[in-house]
Amino acid sequence: MKTDIEIAQEAKLLHIRDVAAKAGLSEDDIEYYGKNKAKVSLGVMERAGKNGKLVLVTAITPTPAGEGKTTTTIGLADGLSRIGKNVVVALREPSLGPVFGVKGGAAGGGYAQVVPMEDINLHFTGDFHAIGAANNLLCAMLDNHIFQGNELGIDPERITLRRCVDMNDRQLRFIEDGLGGGKNGVPRKDGYDITVASEVMAVLCLATSLSDLKARLSRIIVGYTKEGEPVTAGDLKAAGAMCALLKDALKPNLVQTLEGTPAFVHGGPFANIAHGCNSVVATKTALKLGDYVVTEAGFGADLGAEKFLDIKCRFAGLKPSAVVVVATVRALKMHGGAAKTELSSENLAALQEGLPNLLRHVSNIKNVYGLPAVVAVNRFPTDTDAEIALVIERCKELGVNVCLSTVWAEGGKGGEELAREVVRLCNEKSDFKFCYDETLPIKEKIEAIVTKIYGGKDVAYTPEAEAEIARLEKLGFGNTPVCMAKTQYSFSDDATKLGAPRGFTVTVRQVKISAGAGFVVALTGNILTMPGLPKVPAAEKIDVDENGVISGLF
Repeated sequence: MKTDIEIAQEAKLLHIRDVAAKAGLSEDDIEYYGKNKAKVSLGVMERAGKNGKLVLVTAITPTPAGEGKTTTTIGLADGLSRIGKNVVVALREPSLGPVFGVKGGAAGGGYAQVVPMEDINLHFTGDFHAIGAANNLLCAMLDNHIFQGNELGIDPERITLRRCVDMNDRQLRFIEDGLGGGKNGVPRKDGYDITVASEVMAVLCLATSLSDLKARLSRIIVGYTKEGEPVTAGDLKAAGAMCALLKDALKPNLVQTLEGTPAFVHGGPFANIAHGCNSVVATKTALKLGDYVVTEAGFGADLGAEKFLDIKCRFAGLKPSAVVVVATVRALKMHGGAAKTELSSENLAALQEGLPNLLRHVSNIKNVYGLPAVVAVNRFPTDTDAEIALVIERCKELGVNVCLSTVWAEGGKGGEELAREVVRLCNEKSDFKFCYDETLPIKEKIEAIVTKIYGGKDVAYTPEAEAEIARLEKLGFGNTPVCMAKTQYSFSDDATKLGAPRGFTVTVRQVKISAGAGFVVALTGNILTMPGLPKVPAAEKIDVDENGVISGLF
């Protein structure tokens, strides 16, 4: 059996000019990054004319058995193309952290991939490096300001900005810097986040123009004075230089699927610690070019889809026409208590126990957000007819159809059934609404997410979180959406609670404002903004030969 990277390396790619032409772009609209990648002008999203229909792909709560959400997204787009639809894909960029950590490559899989997969997974067009540089420039200017006399009166004990690097490096979570005395800086406690968890990443992914980007950057709060007044990047006069570093990174990246479908891959905030969606400019540009735009949101629907709908759609004025919820029988059996070593055997009892996880995600999409949905079962050869029949039966109880997807093995051909159902759903009337009103107090918004989306009973707050909520509301930040930082492995804040737990309490241990992005972040459980590498990192299997051919990248 061929690996993902072998399939990708054997593919014959269209020149990016031909992909651009297929999407309705002229050479004046693009900037070449070699033969297979291009940046697209920001002006394209301002074109006159109606937008295409937006299709969101989300998933059940992830397990080690995998769901194939990105693979399904790409295969669905190729399926739509095969049935004659004008379609564009809009995906997130992979972070180097997971690429070298647990997941390996993140550009789809099998015969449903975006290519060139090696470039997309490793550096790509340099967007993440630019984001890291802009973030760390702000950090350098902040510390230099303090060293040079601290005219703004910043309290070194109340600095909220952290440095970042696009790598899983637990050693950098908590550090002390400025050591050595004299001209070596002012000693203070500091730390690093992974780049995809930085506010600069969120800002870039929500900005709609260079002027909007600069305004958002200027609003980033870096810390507080001893009197409790916020200090911003604008106060440090850093926003202009940061924006200069990001001017090209803001332009969306155009690539293609294995079947030549145009694909935007741009931005990549994590969904468990950030808002988990590709950039607004990529999505809006795609909507000007395609009659159908297929996009994804990270992790399960309780994280990625919730933030896509309550944050991104709210800010950008987007309204999905349909939602696809991806599941595998294998993962559902794990949610029902089956061991990973036993997933190849028929187990209707475990499947029955695990199905409530899928059904809650589907119910949230239909009943909380008012959107039409279809379940895409990413079928494995070991799935039995009886198991598939059980999934279909239970989903029909919610009035939701189930489509079998074989896009990993067959590419777009294996997504045609799903494509036809998505087209049907896009023609249905829907009553899209948000989970909460953004004008509610911060606590009420958090509690709405916990009770309506997660199925929890209530929320507990640490004294630190209570104090910070009160302070943020006093400073005028109460009327913003909430970005929940939570484990991706459970509806609750406890990763061990599989399936569809109820009656639990979510503990919010810390709250912070991302003023540039425009939302409040609520950190729950033991969620970390800087992951670590596993005992055997994926990096150990990655290599390159003397001809520059990469191997081991998934």
